[in-house]
Amino acid sequence: MKAIDLRKKSVDELGKELIELRKSQFNAKMQLTMQQSNKTDQLKKIRKDITRIKHIMSEKVEAK
Repeated sequence: MKAIDLRKKSVDELGKELIELRKSQFNAKMQLTMQQSNKTDQLKKIRKDITRIKHIMSEKVEAK
C-alpha cells in the first residue's frame, strides 16, 4: 500500500481499511502459530501498513 493512495482517502475509509488490516493481521498470526503458513514476511508488511494508515489518519485529524 502506498502512502500517496492512502492520502487520497477520507478518514472513514482509512478507518475501514485499518479494521480490515487488523483482521488480516490476526489471521496471519493464527496461521503462523498453527504452522499453516511459512510467510513470516506477510506479517511485517501488514504491520507496516497499519502504522502507515495510523500516521496518515493522525495527520488528517491534526489538519482539521
